[in-house]
Amino acid sequence: MSEKNDRVELSVGTKNQSRRREWVVKQLSEIPPGHRILDAGAGELKYKPYCSHLEYVAQDFGRYTGTGDGKGLQMGTWDRSGIDICSDILDIPEPDGSFDAILCIEVFEHLPGPSPAVKEFSRLLKEGGVLILTAPFCSLTHFAPYHFHTGFNRYFYEKHLPEYGFEILEIEANGNFFEYVAQELRRVKSTARKYCGIDLEAEDQAAINRVLPLLQELSGKDTASSELLCFGYHVKAVKKQREK
Repeated sequence: MSEKNDRVELSVGTKNQSRRREWVVKQLSEIPPGHRILDAGAGELKYKPYCSHLEYVAQDFGRYTGTGDGKGLQMGTWDRSGIDICSDILDIPEPDGSFDAILCIEVFEHLPGPSPAVKEFSRLLKEGGVLILTAPFCSLTHFAPYHFHTGFNRYFYEKHLPEYGFEILEIEANGNFFEYVAQELRRVKSTARKYCGIDLEAEDQAAINRVLPLLQELSGKDTASSELLCFGYHVKAVKKQREK
């Protein structure tokens, strides 16, 4: 490991959410003003502030309360008051072709059957409509008991999106193997306290911290380890027009 890396900020493993947010906000900014967008599985409407130029409609199943079954990672509190449509994501009560865009962010892991949701999105989108989609490649148990899949490889999207009339315009890995390992190393302290009843000694935490500079250096030199493991994928697709 170089001395230079000793002096830089150790951000490795900390940018999962911020990179995803930046990508989603960019995609939203490119949707023309006045277009109607569905935020499917909107939860607490995290992305509504970035849709002020759009006709924004929030959908969610409305059952998660913040505590779930108490297992895994939970939010503690959860505000469902802003939801416009409370329904099953596979049966959204809107007419065919009623949206110009659909946003679905970190939702698929919470669906028992995610591919039928792609079918429903295809029904709801106008021809030429845009689907903005992200989901984890690998995730810890969260929002249980509504957590049914740990994640999705890029091959999931490459198979199911075309089956329902979508053309993939962009598919981007978020992070890589080394960043994912760093993210989980950073969780060791809190996980040991919760599940082992142990507060790590200073030397134990120091041992973990010594690995982070190496992971940051390796991440900087990485070429394709995301094909093994990454935080997740960012996908932009368009509903193809029917041939006349």
